Amino acid sequence: MRFDVLTLFPAMFHSFLEGSIVAKAIKKDALEVSLVDFRDFTFLKSRQVDDYPYGGEAGMVIKPEPVFRAVEFLQDNDKSIPLIYFTPQGRPLTQAIVKQYAKEERVMILCGHYKDVDQRVRDTLVTDEISLGDYVLSGGELPAMCFIDACARLQPGVLKDIESANSDSFEDSILGYPYYTRPVEYQGMKVPEVLLSGNHKKIQEWRKQKALELTRQRRSDLLDEK
Repeated sequence: MRFDVLTLFPAMFHSFLEGSIVAKAIKKDALEVSLVDFRDFTFLKSRQVDDYPYGGEAGMVIKPEPVFRAVEFLQDNDKSIPLIYFTPQGRPLTQAIVKQYAKEERVMILCGHYKDVDQRVRDTLVTDEISLGDYVLSGGELPAMCFIDACARLQPGVLKDIESANSDSFEDSILGYPYYTRPVEYQGMKVPEVLLSGNHKKIQEWRKQKALELTRQRRSDLLDEK
């Protein structure tokens, strides 16, 4: 899977791409990430990519020209490549969306900055607008990293045991259950007896019950959707 990331701050991605699951995916050739500084596509010698919004308001807006030129360069006449723009106005990111895009061969991500990008970019080039949550960040780089990480771990051969991913939160539309490891007792806190029983049927029943309890407490909306 290949990601083309359009960003004004490519250096933000360097340590991210060199660590953990993402680095493993890249090493296994399961993932490729190309960083594109769209300042390189501006018409201006100053490399300026933003300007004041028409109609007046505080903040700056990314101009359309450098984004259009960068995307057209990456597409190379292949307009089927999806372009994701992370924005608070987008649809909430879910595991289902991650699984959908993890099957794509190539995806472009536009990292916004400043107040916004020119609406003509969103109307013409962007194929999907996604929100990481009901809050505002200074740019799209962090959401892009989260999204790449989520897709990377689903690529074949990246995780040692894919069943580990299949038991994560949201895989069954509910939150995940609690996990315990050694020691059996720590500072008076004990591992639940059922997990030590060796009875796999009871363990699965306990896990399902705990997952439902946690979902009911923290994300009852997920149960309403089922």
